[in-house]
Amino acid sequence: MKITNNKILITGGGSGIGLGLTERFVKENNIVIICGRRESVLKEVSKRIPSVVTRKCDLSVAGEREKLFDWISENHNDLNVLINNAGIQQRSSISDNDFFQKAIEEIAINIEAPIHLSSLFTSLKSLDTIINISSGLSFVPIARMSVYCASKAFLHSFTLSLRHLMKSNNIEVIEVIPPALNTDLGGKGLHTSAPPVSDFIESVFAQLKQGKIEITSGFTESMTKSGPEDLQKAFNRMNSV
Repeated sequence: MKITNNKILITGGGSGIGLGLTERFVKENNIVIICGRRESVLKEVSKRIPSVVTRKCDLSVAGEREKLFDWISENHNDLNVLINNAGIQQRSSISDNDFFQKAIEEIAINIEAPIHLSSLFTSLKSLDTIINISSGLSFVPIARMSVYCASKAFLHSFTLSLRHLMKSNNIEVIEVIPPALNTDLGGKGLHTSAPPVSDFIESVFAQLKQGKIEITSGFTESMTKSGPEDLQKAFNRMNSV
């Protein structure tokens, strides 16, 4: 992937990893469009980075995903990079009364949205890159986040297949596999002891410049190279509490 002179859509680009990518891609002389559900977050990004184009969109709703694509097609038909970053993380037990409802919400954002958007945006003649943001939990789940971890395992598998399918379209498919980072994913204050997003973003861009299509960091690098025995040990360790 080239690092500069792109027009990029980043879903969930107003916070966490999405915001980190937004800031860095702008610095690298790219036009960045972000979308999200919260108008207040989008306005805050616009104040900080006036060049960023924002679009309110609830990605859990198929109709809104289609409206987003129609708007891009009409106003930004030279867009060449789609970054499927938006995601939510729920912590619950399967015995909770609201477990299934929370699961539906996670599946809509974490699975349905990247599948649907990838399908829609591959019809753009200008598209040459899709980046999917999965997770180290694709490989080693934490049981109290069972649906989130499963959704990211799905996205990892889907990305492998999408990469193969898009070869004939000359569309590069990249997977970014982050470890736990200091973001508000899953709730405020849950990841304060994790590494900062800024360090991870630096690592991502270093690997993009090297031409890597599977981008890892720390824990996720070791997990992608681990066999069944090591993965089971990691699972036992991460679920010991």
